[in-house]
This record gives sequence, structure tokens and C-alpha cells, in this order.
Amino acid sequence: MAVTNSSGLYYPLTKMNFVVSIGEGGGNSAAFSEVTGIDASVDVIEFRQGNSHSLAPVKIQGLVKHGNISLKVGYIRSSEFKQWIIDCVSERRKETPRKDVSIELIDIGEGAPETLVDSVDSAGVVWVLTNAWVTKYSGPDLNASASEVAVETVELAYEELTIPN
Repeated sequence: MAVTNSSGLYYPLTKMNFVVSIGEGGGNSAAFSEVTGIDASVDVIEFRQGNSHSLAPVKIQGLVKHGNISLKVGYIRSSEFKQWIIDCVSERRKETPRKDVSIELIDIGEGAPETLVDSVDSAGVVWVLTNAWVTKYSGPDLNASASEVAVETVELAYEELTIPN
């Protein structure tokens, strides 16, 4: 349910409500506090033909490149997501387990139900990372004098990004 102002224009979606799902069917997820680094860039290839009348090079598209995604999650003892992290960064792994990851921005809207799962807009904004795998894991900072949640950071590499329209 999209929220509009008095002029009938839609408000932009807030970035504080999102769901991250890992693997087929999206059943494997964890409660993430932050997702950063969703980006794509295209290499620019410049060339000039020897018989060109212009001194300026022609520019064409090259390879599409993606940065890594960083996920911050409160420390959890056991889950399928935690096992995937362990499988990816283990020194004794047989092959890197790759999974598709979806990051969905949730439109809460007015009068939304109390649970986020029920309030997901059917036309939600979803970024899909294809063939993702954990490339870096950072454990929580430990401090006996602080009363904060232990937060792990996971960095994902991926091959392809589907950008929502």
C-alpha cells in the first residue's frame, strides 16, 4: 500500500524496512541491520580509427562490474545463513556454495499489519544478486563495558545484479 500526500503524489520509500533472503524460495533469511554497496558500473572503452576526421575517441560499452555487498547482522548462534557463511570461508571447503540473494525494500504504508512479512507490498522493490558467495567475514567487536548488540559483518561477491524498475 503506497502512501500519498495531499497532492496525490507518492512519498518515497523509506530505507529502514527491508528483508534479505538467501537461496531458492527465499526461505533462508536473517535479521540484518544494514545493507550497503549495491552498485553496478560499466567500463568505458575508448578508441579512434586511424582514418577518422575527428581527434576525439569513440566511446563504447565494456564489461559490467559489480562491487561487493556488505551485510551487518546481529550475532546469531545457529541458522542456515550462518552455516552458509561457514561453508564459504572454511579452509576445508570443496567448492564455493553460491546462492541467489534478494534484497527487498518494504512499503509499510498506512494501516499496515503489525508484522513486516504481512505488510510486504506485492509490487515491492527487489534487487537480486545472482550467484553470490561470502568473500569476507568479520566477527563482532567485543567490549565488556559496552551494552550493545554483537554485530557481524559479511561481505558478498556476486556475478549479476537485477535492478528494480
